[in-house]
Amino acid sequence: MTVPKNSFCGRTRRTFLSNLGMGFGGIALNSLLQQDGLVRSAESSGHVRPDGKPHFAPKARNVIWIFLSGGVSQMETFDPKPLLNELSGKTYDETKLPNPQKLPIFLERSRSVVGFDRELHSKIFPLQVGFKKYGEIGLEVSDWLPHLASCSDDLAVVRSMWTTDNDHAAEFQMHTGRHKLDTPEPVIGSWLNYGLGTLNENLPQFVFLGEFKDPRVKENFDAHYLGPTYGGVQLHLDPANPLAFGKRAEDVSAIEQRGEFEFLQQLNRMTAEEYPHDAQLQARINAYELAFRMQQSVPDTLNFAEETHETQQLYGIDNPTTAVYGQRCLAARRLAERGVRYTLVYLSDYGEWDSHSDLQKNHSRSCERIDKPIAGLLKDMKRRGMFDDTVVVFSTEFGRTPGVEFGMLNKAATGRDHHPHGFTIWLAGAGIQPGVHGATDELGFHAIEHPHYVTDLHATIYHLLGLDPRRLEIPGRKRLDMDYGQVIQEILA
Repeated sequence: MTVPKNSFCGRTRRTFLSNLGMGFGGIALNSLLQQDGLVRSAESSGHVRPDGKPHFAPKARNVIWIFLSGGVSQMETFDPKPLLNELSGKTYDETKLPNPQKLPIFLERSRSVVGFDRELHSKIFPLQVGFKKYGEIGLEVSDWLPHLASCSDDLAVVRSMWTTDNDHAAEFQMHTGRHKLDTPEPVIGSWLNYGLGTLNENLPQFVFLGEFKDPRVKENFDAHYLGPTYGGVQLHLDPANPLAFGKRAEDVSAIEQRGEFEFLQQLNRMTAEEYPHDAQLQARINAYELAFRMQQSVPDTLNFAEETHETQQLYGIDNPTTAVYGQRCLAARRLAERGVRYTLVYLSDYGEWDSHSDLQKNHSRSCERIDKPIAGLLKDMKRRGMFDDTVVVFSTEFGRTPGVEFGMLNKAATGRDHHPHGFTIWLAGAGIQPGVHGATDELGFHAIEHPHYVTDLHATIYHLLGLDPRRLEIPGRKRLDMDYGQVIQEILA
């Protein structure tokens, strides 16, 4: 009988290792063993991975990206339009303003993916909440966000974002820069993971904090053709089990696991000597080592008992309304402090902000859930000196229509529809100059002053971390000019 070159007791090396069942972390199991060498690393084509150093002097080293799913209304948060109250009940054609739905940019900035164009809602809906001006910059902030309002002088608010997907795949477009009908791209967190070296060998470079039932949410931390090595690692806030498949088996002691791990890695390295140019094998070795170290480092990182009562109150962890989102924001701070490059904080349920009806009820409730946790994060970071090296991004996938939604599926006429043509995001922290940049028109419809497609936000983050995204391009994976975006220079310190 012919025994395969890499065999053990008549079994292939891979079968032997797969059957060993030693309870290593989810990265090793999911990304390595379940696929027969399919670590789709860019290096497999012979392309040399970046050396992990910035291309130029960075202004930041970490990113905390807060994402709100469903489409936050720009008019009811950071971009009030009093004219909506004056013109309430009128159609766009009944005003003296140009009809925004008949302007050329209306079709240029919207592509339907749901098989039909969305119904046009042209009857103007009044503001559902009041506003006040705050801080030295006089930022107008919704009455639903009193805690964030107290941080006004730390925010660079961009009121002129736009995207092209008019349905909820715009959520993934915010992170990839690509429309659902286009070829998928890796998310920005994966590009940062690919381009920069680690700051902590015991933690992943890219973390996803959040819970979800809809499997599509995974697209927000999918590395696509860069391979799972560069994808996001989902962490849970359960201190007993923060990492899926990350607990040591109950019948295996720490000493036994260490011995098994070292034996496994010895076999890996023996094979690596035979195949020194096998980048996929090296990716396996690295992931096994990280998974092993994470068993200790992740629970320590997410141990909130180390935080003072005052700090936990700052995030709203003592209040059932804000506790879950407060914990996610506090975890993001602790991860950034320990060197995690990019943390995507999913600070909502999937589609939570999608207020086709009952906008006043739904948005006010969701604002109450996020207001204190996010404000607490900003205040805590600032007093700890983290504004010197960490940038915070606050975004959603698109805004909401100035017109009231009314039709066969929504006869209540109490909400707003999806709106890719103009919406608001903000940034704070390292390298950011607070203020207000860009503007939508008088109705909050089109981004008209300094309009920015979503990849302009990406370009700004790359710039802050010292990366030129064009130098990260993978052979055979040609990217479009729009994928790279333009740095929003006006918001940089």
